[in-house]
Amino acid sequence: MDNSFPVFESDCHSLLRRHLTRDIFDTLRDCITGSGYTFLQAIQSGIVNQDSSIGVYAGDAESYQLFSELFTPIIADYHGFSTADTHLSHLDPSALKVQNPDPENRYILSTRIRVGRNIDGMPLGPAVSRYQRRVIEEQVVAAVSNLTGKLSGTYFPLSGMDEETQHRLIEDHFLFKEGDRFLDAAGLNRDWPDGRGIFHNTDKTFLLWVNEEDQLRIISMQPGGDIKTVFSRLMTAVSEIEKSIPFLYDQRLGYLTSCPTNLGTAMRASVHIRLPKLAVKRTEMKQITDTYHLQIRGIHGEHSEDESGIYDISNGRRLGVTEVECVQDMYDGVVALIKREEEL
Repeated sequence: MDNSFPVFESDCHSLLRRHLTRDIFDTLRDCITGSGYTFLQAIQSGIVNQDSSIGVYAGDAESYQLFSELFTPIIADYHGFSTADTHLSHLDPSALKVQNPDPENRYILSTRIRVGRNIDGMPLGPAVSRYQRRVIEEQVVAAVSNLTGKLSGTYFPLSGMDEETQHRLIEDHFLFKEGDRFLDAAGLNRDWPDGRGIFHNTDKTFLLWVNEEDQLRIISMQPGGDIKTVFSRLMTAVSEIEKSIPFLYDQRLGYLTSCPTNLGTAMRASVHIRLPKLAVKRTEMKQITDTYHLQIRGIHGEHSEDESGIYDISNGRRLGVTEVECVQDMYDGVVALIKREEEL
């Protein structure tokens, strides 16, 4: 993009448009971080994709300080997190007050909880070089090779992947792909598929993406609604990986991520749930999910539509709440949704 103030379409409602004033643009437009990431790169995705909800990406930890005149009000707007607030983590599964909300498997198809992590001392994905991306991949492969027991498994690099492996990973819904236009405009698809890959355990209940949006997406999942087991497995995996890899963490903002929406816990705790009766009462469903700070998506992720009354329900809060609170939000909301579905 050029060095002039961006033109926004009338139907653009992104937080970038809301908070980017001409004064802020003039102050920051020539700023560049130590890793070579510019302010213009930070806002590029939101300019190209004016249907973005946020519109900015960080290229490194310094982005959150150097571009703070824009990033801080966006973070405050999205998360309700002020400059006086401090993020706290709580990763202990024993603190959860949950049981399986659907022991007969009538509603919940599957449970998935994931966190994003990036490596301390490395730029974030939008600014990382091809060499650095390969170093990250090597570090992650070494870390997962140390996993034992139920977490042990195999790493599959995307580069040079054979058709049989590719087909199997697609069938398992494990494979991530190039093509997301928001990530592409942010520079996250550069050198595709070099330095990227997927690890999963033998039981296919633990999955790790390497160098997708964040450098690590650590995922625990299984059929049904045993939320505590899924969370416990995830926390064990995170702890084991962190023995080999130092994660990027800020004392105020928590775990740093390329997209500001994932700051703090960088956690998304979700279920795929069948709610055919509530499907025709979307206003009522949204009232319940809003009460418990939850998001409703289609089962194919963000920007997808629901299919046959099946929804992806996940926590909406990530920053300023703990990991335990994120999962508790999801559990409490799912209990309320199932209760109302049964009443209908």
